[in-house]
Amino acid sequence: MAGKMKEMMESWSFLDTAESNFRPLVVIELAKGTKEETIEWFTKRIVDKKANGGAQLLIKPLVTENGVENIYLVGASHLRLLLGAEAVGLVKECSDNSMRTFTYSSRKTFKHYADDNHDFLTMAECQYIIKHELENLRAKDEKMIPGYPQAKLYPGKSIVRRLLTSGILVQIFPLHDREELKKLSHSWYGRVKIGYQPLDDIRCYFGETIALYFGFLEYFTFALIPMAVIGIPYYVFAWEDYDKYVMFATFNLLWSTVILEVWKRMCAILTYRWGTLLMKRQFEEPRPGFHGVLGINPVTGREEPMYSSIKRQLRIYLVSLPFVCLCLYFSLYVMMIYFDLEQWALDYHKENESNFSSLMLYVPSIIYAVVIEIMNLIYRYAAEFLTSWENHRLESSYQNHLILKVLVFNFLNCFASLFYIAFVMFDMKLLRQSLATLLITSQILNQFAESLLPYWLQKRYNKRMKKRMCSKKTDMDLSLAEQVNMEKEMGTYLGTFDDYLELFLQFGYVSLFSCVYPLAAVFAVLNNITEIYSDALKMCRVYKRPFAEPTANIGVWQLAFETMSVISVVTNCILIGMSPEVDALFPDSKMDLILTVALVEHLLLAIKFIMAFVIPDKPRDIQMKLAKLEFESLEALKQQQMKLAAESLKE
Repeated sequence: MAGKMKEMMESWSFLDTAESNFRPLVVIELAKGTKEETIEWFTKRIVDKKANGGAQLLIKPLVTENGVENIYLVGASHLRLLLGAEAVGLVKECSDNSMRTFTYSSRKTFKHYADDNHDFLTMAECQYIIKHELENLRAKDEKMIPGYPQAKLYPGKSIVRRLLTSGILVQIFPLHDREELKKLSHSWYGRVKIGYQPLDDIRCYFGETIALYFGFLEYFTFALIPMAVIGIPYYVFAWEDYDKYVMFATFNLLWSTVILEVWKRMCAILTYRWGTLLMKRQFEEPRPGFHGVLGINPVTGREEPMYSSIKRQLRIYLVSLPFVCLCLYFSLYVMMIYFDLEQWALDYHKENESNFSSLMLYVPSIIYAVVIEIMNLIYRYAAEFLTSWENHRLESSYQNHLILKVLVFNFLNCFASLFYIAFVMFDMKLLRQSLATLLITSQILNQFAESLLPYWLQKRYNKRMKKRMCSKKTDMDLSLAEQVNMEKEMGTYLGTFDDYLELFLQFGYVSLFSCVYPLAAVFAVLNNITEIYSDALKMCRVYKRPFAEPTANIGVWQLAFETMSVISVVTNCILIGMSPEVDALFPDSKMDLILTVALVEHLLLAIKFIMAFVIPDKPRDIQMKLAKLEFESLEALKQQQMKLAAESLKE
């Protein structure tokens, strides 16, 4: 280990920060009016050598017809990127087809590596390395950001995070590669085709997190097809015969378990091929919004903000929890208003018996579906504010608390009316109508709000920008300046949270009550096919390019989907127990019926958990490869320790 570190330090010391063929990868936009001393200090820290606490990157100002603006382009030499790949622990494919953590000393053992091959690292990986190095620029002995006494610093504090929270740094984003984006767009959504998405190309361009989302979206769409195929004849031939839905509900229970377990295997195959299954988890730094009194972190020994966990718990249980409960109560209150509207529409139809009155029967459900989406949106902002106010130290803790708040509210807001109709009102016809209306309306609204509206707005802006650029006559080449100015005004992609949430709610509509409305899976398949194209469009045309984020799975969403599948077992068992066919088997005692349904539900849950245990999360060949790598790592560590022991004995 000591020899490896020495070799790496020597590589850092000889690394030249000047490179004639500068390739801009990342854009840094500073606030207008940023002081010269601040810019000079920040850019110096970016280009300084690692030994001096710098990032050892390349940086150039963006020159436009108006001169130099507060926009800077960041790149890096090929050698610097290779050393950065080792620092972040990237995993690449070796010549023997195995996946190993990249090291600069063993670079020639990796497939496709050559000293003159600058495509060994993908552009997304290069941008991820630069982001990592910028975020790890830390204050040394500075007490404040030069020129801004109010922006305090302390040893070990991330400079970029302080600049962001102080408003000096507006944004950092990776540049698009227009040629690669054009190729990806054509193969991804440029033509309508029946086939798989180019997931490997998506991963190379956008990174593993986004590629894994599209992989899950594609897999989930294919997994819905059996439910859709079986649901169509049930809808056509047995619409009012709920007794025959017993078989459909039973299949639904097995389906919801199997698809999630098989996805784990698919996910392992993808992430092993991409190298992220082997990446070691890095130590989490405090999130940018975290604040507190300066203290010494007992783990790192660095000075950083400290905040009492007792205060955080008090904020969670005395403020956040009551607020969430209040929102849930309000959601239930709105639901009761919806039922009043349903009763009014039904009475109106009975009085008039016309085509117009028949249409009016669907109006309350449509209005309620729109109100649900508006309430979800407003609550989302409130949940983000509350979770930020709770002052979580780590980004993972922040995300987990936010997801929990949003999932609880969205689940109750979207499904409470369906549970009430099914298990309180016992109105299967109204349940079918409400489920269909909620599902279809929410899908239409999501497609419009997430993709069509942002795409239209961005297209209008691009036309105005191009017209303005073309009208200005100048001798300089404005292609790069035009690209940067257009991209910096694009919306920022906020991650896969909303995309997974939409699929989670869709999974609920399909798995919880699909035995009552078998066409739910059909509409879900149709929506997801258009979702693939619209999401691809917004990634390529609407939003700024996001930084790649390595990931080995879909995270907490796997647990969320599995929890929904457990709830679906309970709801479908109760629906089966409510069917006239099953009810006729227990004419004398309803208690026997309840006990039988509970017994069947427990047996099905047991089968579900046994299936989850029996189906391995990783295929056998990947398990063997991982075990082999672990064995080789232990052997290498043992040999290294023996070598160090022998050297110490010689001394």
